[in-house]
Amino acid sequence: MDMTLFFALLTFAFVASGTPGPNNLMLLASGANFGFRRTLPHMLGISLGHSFMVFVIGLGLAQMFEALPVLRRILVVVSIAYMLWLAWKIAHAAAPKEGKAGGKPFTFLQAAAFQWVNPKAWIMAIGAQTNYAQGEGWTSAAVVGIGFLMVNFPAITVWAWMGTEVRRLLTNSRRLTVFNWSMATLLVASLLPILFH
Repeated sequence: MDMTLFFALLTFAFVASGTPGPNNLMLLASGANFGFRRTLPHMLGISLGHSFMVFVIGLGLAQMFEALPVLRRILVVVSIAYMLWLAWKIAHAAAPKEGKAGGKPFTFLQAAAFQWVNPKAWIMAIGAQTNYAQGEGWTSAAVVGIGFLMVNFPAITVWAWMGTEVRRLLTNSRRLTVFNWSMATLLVASLLPILFH
């Protein structure tokens, strides 16, 4: 891949990774509820998990979904159900000091696995491989995956940091509840493009 195309890939990956979507809204909520340090495994799971997903899609997984449209429909239903469950969990999250059950940030593996049911992650991965991969071999797929790996973590770090800044305003349970319900509502709203696509 020539450097001009690679720079275009990095730009696409940075902008796509940094714009609002399920991952970033969840990082914002996690930063606000658990702080930056406890959100780090979640961030690493997103970056490494999504980069791996981009690579695998470049190996031909996207063509399988084109050949078998029923698989795409199943993925959409599973994605929507899982994201609605996550929205419910975010809306009912308690501050860590309150000690309620379920008050834990995403683990590395949970965040990595979430990429496979995150509609925005699929769109980003397919778009990147379709527009920036040169050739059909594993090296071309790997270059696109590495491009995402290089810029994804810095882009999503901003969202977790913003959450820690918002945390200063969430000094009572009422504000935290309003914030969590707002994040849950935005997460559900991020499903609308999928439902009307």
